[in-house]
Parts: sequence; C-alpha cells; structure tokens
Amino acid sequence: MFTPLYIHYPSWIHPELFPGVPVLGLIRWYGLMYICAFATAFHILKKEQKEGLLDGSEGKASEDDIYSFIAWGIVFLILGARIFSTLVYDTSGEYWKKPWLIFWPFDTLTHEFTGLAGMSYHGGFIGGLLGMIIWCRIHKRPLWKWIDAMCIAIPLGYTFGRIGNFMNGELYGRITTVPWGMIFPRAESESFSLSLPWVQDFVNRCGMTIKEGQKIVNLPRHPSQLYEAFFEGLILFLCLFPLRKHKPFDGFIGAMYTIGYGLVRFFIEYFRQPDADLGYRISKDGSKILYQNTSFANISTGQILCFLMIAGGLILMLILHIRNKQQP
Repeated sequence: MFTPLYIHYPSWIHPELFPGVPVLGLIRWYGLMYICAFATAFHILKKEQKEGLLDGSEGKASEDDIYSFIAWGIVFLILGARIFSTLVYDTSGEYWKKPWLIFWPFDTLTHEFTGLAGMSYHGGFIGGLLGMIIWCRIHKRPLWKWIDAMCIAIPLGYTFGRIGNFMNGELYGRITTVPWGMIFPRAESESFSLSLPWVQDFVNRCGMTIKEGQKIVNLPRHPSQLYEAFFEGLILFLCLFPLRKHKPFDGFIGAMYTIGYGLVRFFIEYFRQPDADLGYRISKDGSKILYQNTSFANISTGQILCFLMIAGGLILMLILHIRNKQQP
C-alpha cells in the first residue's frame, strides 16, 4: 500500500481553545501563546537579573524593574506590531481612512469578536525597541545591557508566537512534495485545478487520493510557521543564551540577535508564501506566482525588511565595537 507523502492539518485544532462554548469560546490559542511568550521572557530576564547581568552604576536591578520593563515592552510591541500590520501589510487602505479600526477587536461586517487579528513581527521589533529605549531613559538603566538581556529572552518567547500562527492555520508556506508537507484547511481558497498537467503530476508525486468528479485540489504546503518557531525561536535562543556571560561589549547580543533573526527569516521566506495582495517587491523573472519559488531573485516584503535588519545589526555592531575600543 502506497503511503501518502503529506500530512493533513489536525482536525481537532481550532483557533479557539473552547470552540462553541459561550464566553470561553472567546479565548483563542493565539492570545494564549502571547501570554506564554511574555511569561517565558519574564522567566529568562529574572534569571539574568539574579546573575547580575542587568546591574549598572545606578545600582542592582530588582524584580519590580523587570515587571515594569516587560510591561513597557509589551505595550509598545503590540502597538508597533498592530500598526505596522494594518498600515504596511494591508493594501485595502481601510485603516488609513478609518484608523480607529486598527485596535477594533470585532469584525466590521459580522461584528464577531476576532481579537487583534494581524500582527507584524517587524513592527513589533520597532515598537518593542522604542519601548525599551524610553523605559531605560526614564529609569536611568544601562540601555544596552537591558537590550542584550531582552534579545536573549525574545527568541524562546517568539517560538510560542509562531506556534500560535500554526494553531490558527495561518501564515502557511508554499506548496511542496516533502513528506512533512501539510494540507491547511484555510488554504482551500487557493486550490488548484486538476485539469492542469503540473497539478496532476504534483498530486501523483504526493500520493494524494482524488475523488471521482473532483475538479480542484488543496495541495500540501510547507508548515513554515513551525520552521520559524524552530529556527528563529529555539535555535536562535540556543545560540545567544551562552553568550550572555561572554559578550565582548554591551549591545553585542542585541546586534547578534538582529543579524541572526534577519538571516534566518530571510531564507525561511523562500518557503513561506508572501501575502497575495503584496506579492513580490522585487521580481527578476517578472513572475507573479506566489505558491512556488520560481527564482531566488524574487524578493518579498519580509525579505526586504530582514535585509534592513541585517544591515542595521552590522552597522550597530561596528559602531558599538568602535565605541568600546575608544573607552578607557
């Protein structure tokens, strides 16, 4: 018997923790994952505080400092992530005309509770960084020490965020024939016609079963959310965490995180399907096909932002290195 070379998205997974249950049905996996992410960040920051890695000339850092620091980070992160998502990634122009909808948690047509559906990592990065800078200035804490500490805590928390995307069945990747390719129900709107020869070949290579009379098919895709959770989250954390006591200067880990995340995300973007309304920002072959990677020269919005992160991290590393050399 031939074993299909793909996986069906688990049918028991729903965006809500308790689907169909009054009140409890409002609790969503995505929100729960955010709570887990912030709790993880707090735990790691507390460990660094106990190790004395947050202390400065102003005195020892306290647990209250961590609570306050994370609170500022959370508020600014959510503001940046939501604003960036609605004003940069949304092409309808609705949020520019009606900015009050940016933080409106209900569907404008059905009036159903949706939460703040749609967050941008890069917007969250900018917002969170701004929040950390303001907090450190107000509380007179060593900026680069605290940024380094947070950049160690972020990746492991980020893992939960991408798992939340997976639980929502969103941000799936391009079609693939790898054995771990997954059929996402939310990708049914992008199904393919079985009348196309390449689709028939794809179906045969995956060992998919086609029903009699079926005309369209939902093809397996890369579970790119899990790729990101693993490489941009867990692996990046394991690379940065040992550096906390061996960094050559304050700000080094912040720069390394920025470069590392940018590099990993840039390459994972080749497996992740770009937003249909944005497409490619740069396309060497002029292709508008998003469900397959036709050329490595086709660059998405996310890749451009990642390139800016890499460049910014390298420039920051150089500036901090020179400044550290000049200090007595």
